[in-house]
Amino acid sequence: MGDLTFVDVCSGAGGLALGLESSGFSPVLLLDNKPQACETLLANRPDWKVVCEDLIEFLPEEHPETLDVDLLSAGLPRVKSSAAAGRPNSEPELRQLTATIYLLHAVRPRALLLENLPALVDSPAYAEVRRFIAEELTHLGYRWRWFVLNAADFGVPQDREQGVLVALKEPWFESFVTPEPTVRVHVSVGQALRGSMAARGWREADAWADQASAVAPTLVGGSDNRGGADVGPTGTKRAWARMGINGNAFADEVPGPDYEWPRSDDVAHMPKITVDQAAVIQAFPPEWRITGQKTARYRQIGHATPPPVGRALGEAIAAALRSSSRA
Repeated sequence: MGDLTFVDVCSGAGGLALGLESSGFSPVLLLDNKPQACETLLANRPDWKVVCEDLIEFLPEEHPETLDVDLLSAGLPRVKSSAAAGRPNSEPELRQLTATIYLLHAVRPRALLLENLPALVDSPAYAEVRRFIAEELTHLGYRWRWFVLNAADFGVPQDREQGVLVALKEPWFESFVTPEPTVRVHVSVGQALRGSMAARGWREADAWADQASAVAPTLVGGSDNRGGADVGPTGTKRAWARMGINGNAFADEVPGPDYEWPRSDDVAHMPKITVDQAAVIQAFPPEWRITGQKTARYRQIGHATPPPVGRALGEAIAAALRSSSRA
């Protein structure tokens, strides 16, 4: 088997696709319905084929290169428990997941990778969703495994649990091994942001970094229908405050040489991180450019799969597909 190929849907800022690329997969097509995300993908990989279209309207027969690939991957919008119960207010997320599973019928890849919230793996609230997926995978001749990974175990400076489904055709499934952690010690926020915090000459950047000794809480991209960018809900902001960061908004730049760090418990007096630093927390490489205005950029980052997680999953799937047990 030569180069491995994949189709990626709900691609967003490209975190999952970038990780898969680094593990040896080549994309034949990436799909997203948000123009800003499509712009980000093409700004970084102008040679990628990016289709800016809703997954539910996507017709793979119009793109014949998608019909013979090794992997279909999807970092899908989080399915809410209300959607799992069939309530209409969360239908879009459930429809995207359903469309991805139905896409298997046309694309018939050797493997499927689906990333979503951890509760999808085993929560009773999602039992009907898992049952639907199991019936479709069985019908198409796949075997599968649900599991949860934490991005922090793969060198991402963030406590970010992700629910994962990997399915492979029968000849390859037995060779699939769930990825093992790649780091023994988690990377702290201080370690990750020390250099950028000092970039404009802030004299106390090292002192700040020394006390920011925990991993970051999960970045939350938020809804397109909500206001400006912040790091997430109240509990997330409190966790950032314990590391001396005001999570109520993002700064335009890191502190300069004249900034006096108040070492105060008052969040209003704490420094803020920048959107570029949020990308570091999500483990995007520094050369990867997220396009758009501040809020649009942060939402792309917050919704992304950290590339190191995508790489670990890609390496595990590639190893199975290249195994001697394949038909």
